[in-house]
Amino acid sequence: MKLITAIIRPDRLPEVKESLFKAGVRGITISRVSGHGGQAGITEQYRGIPFVVEFHEKIEVRIAVSEPFVQTAIDAIVRAARTGNVGDGKIFVQPLDQVVRIRTGEEDTEALTPVEAV
Repeated sequence: MKLITAIIRPDRLPEVKESLFKAGVRGITISRVSGHGGQAGITEQYRGIPFVVEFHEKIEVRIAVSEPFVQTAIDAIVRAARTGNVGDGKIFVQPLDQVVRIRTGEEDTEALTPVEAV
């Protein structure tokens, strides 16, 4: 089992969500986050006073999948999120030691939302 965390541009969320659903991924968690990676700070003006915007608004998408569907989920995210410009985001894949579905008590892969193979 793996936890896939993707940091993407906010304007790419509809495409990423649609791509994941088409790939058969159903269970996702989405959060608004801010940060920066390779993007430099942008100087903007507010009421005539320049200021540097160091952190950029991003969307964090989290998906827990069983091992066979890791690459399917990654491919769906990359396909929909890539613009070719700095700031497209990152995908992190981490091991999951245990998953428990609270409602039923199911554990591990049985507790994950099913992903249909494409």
